[in-house]
Amino acid sequence: MSNETKEGAAAKQLEVWCAGEDWCPVTTTASLICKKWHPVIVHRLLEHGPSGFNELKDDVDGISSKVLSSSLDDLEEKQLVDREIISEKPVRVQYSLTDHGRSLEPVIFAMRDWGLEHLTEPDEDESSVA
Repeated sequence: MSNETKEGAAAKQLEVWCAGEDWCPVTTTASLICKKWHPVIVHRLLEHGPSGFNELKDDVDGISSKVLSSSLDDLEEKQLVDREIISEKPVRVQYSLTDHGRSLEPVIFAMRDWGLEHLTEPDEDESSVA
């Protein structure tokens, strides 16, 4: 592999934290999406495509504006979400998934499918685990 090819491949990979001395891909992947709202935001962007802030807030039921803003900043820093300014006045921002974010599709959809198979909507006095 030439230096140019190696550098190109390295540029496509994300640098992430890993616990312990041995690299663990599960731990590393979890560090990217394991915050409470991250997988939900990625799922909504996969399902609905690029979205504005208010649209995402409506799609992610129960999230506060502050938490959504912080989560989007974190996902952008982790190179999973792209933030694009659409208009200056009034300021309109659109969020979309990067290639890395879109590559999480099988993981996010597996989480959705597992939930559909193993969880039920809770009654007032019951657990949500089937």
